[in-house]
Amino acid sequence: MVILNQKGIDPLALDMLAREGILALRRAKQRNMTRICLACGGESINSLDMLSDVNILGFAERVEEQTLDEETYTFIEGVKNPFSCTVLVKGAHKHVLEQIKDAVRDGLRAVSNAMTDGFLVAGAGAFEIIAHAALLEYKSKVTGRAKLGVQAYADALLVIPKTLAANAGYDAQDSIIKLQEAHAAKKACGFDIHSGEPMDPAVVGVWDNYRVKHQMLDSAAVIASQLLLVDEVIRAGKQMKKG
Repeated sequence: MVILNQKGIDPLALDMLAREGILALRRAKQRNMTRICLACGGESINSLDMLSDVNILGFAERVEEQTLDEETYTFIEGVKNPFSCTVLVKGAHKHVLEQIKDAVRDGLRAVSNAMTDGFLVAGAGAFEIIAHAALLEYKSKVTGRAKLGVQAYADALLVIPKTLAANAGYDAQDSIIKLQEAHAAKKACGFDIHSGEPMDPAVVGVWDNYRVKHQMLDSAAVIASQLLLVDEVIRAGKQMKKG
């Protein structure tokens, strides 16, 4: 049996519990208590009068303490509702630990977003190449100065595959032409950073989160509108000074 308490436990009480084979852990954090209750199926109580309720008891197959380096940790395994876990991160120094934590957090968020959205978007620059071609087709249906806006938006989308090619050490313009030719030939148009040739992101397993792409496109339009508004304010100020 294991007892967890958010407050302190008197040493005499700890000794009495130990004699009965009961492991008592004191000064547990609130977030850890909440997670343990969800995982083990028990309930936290505020009074000893509630000990008669059977529902307060949780279940775990094994609870043990392990010493890692200079710190002592308590591991609770084989719980009733295993919907959470603890990731133990090790590194040479704090900078490495922070990088690993950021990578793990980004990966978990990407998986969570994919599960929430229910679908993904082809990565490796394939989405941008396809969207660029679609905008060029839409440009022919637009009249007036709006054509320039559609063209600028389409060209801006190519920044992502160009950046992928440049970071991989390939010529950006040549890589974009290859991707556009592959898309025109109804072939896969993702950029392979290893060979510099077009590839199928679905086969390789390169995907982007839908909400990330949606937020990117939405933010780009909002930021562009704000920048144009600033230009209008500056131009209006100059005209007022001339008057």
